[in-house]
Amino acid sequence: MLITHDTRCALDTVVDLVNTAPEDDTASDGLPDVAALADFVQNHEISDVGVLSEFDLSAVRKIRGRFAAVFAAPDPRAAAGHINELVAAAGTTPRLTDHDGYDWHVHYFAPGASVADHLAADCGMALAFFVVAGEQERLRRCEAPDCRRAFVDLSRNRSRRYCDSRTCGNRLHVAAYRARRKEAAG
Repeated sequence: MLITHDTRCALDTVVDLVNTAPEDDTASDGLPDVAALADFVQNHEISDVGVLSEFDLSAVRKIRGRFAAVFAAPDPRAAAGHINELVAAAGTTPRLTDHDGYDWHVHYFAPGASVADHLAADCGMALAFFVVAGEQERLRRCEAPDCRRAFVDLSRNRSRRYCDSRTCGNRLHVAAYRARRKEAAG
């Protein structure tokens, strides 16, 4: 599957957005305030965003939950339903652009769109490409029991199981090794 630069940026953005949600009632929200949202927008180089407000924060948190549903979807039909709702609500308006030193690419949000509509349109379309290509199963959650972070499995053989092999994957491999050693020691 060919993934263009702008699609890859949108995928990275949606994964990071979904992972800002608290995993349970004891965890803190990764987007606690408008300043955190502004940092998110800046760090992900989201273009064409005006002054952010509490309304924007609330709207972004709402679509974050809807994106999380895409990663939890049991099949392509369910994922497509969630994506269709996100993209339709954003008022998708495809247009070609070559801003900020990037070659021609497609933006799916309307000029002057809110940051939530911008994210819903561009990130929703990036996820849609995976469903269309029959690759919805690449939209995953980490299999570590104490981690449910979202990620997109871009491995050649679709075998990635953890959000980060150096943390979650390594921690589980070490735990399994220790359990085997303990069992062998009797």
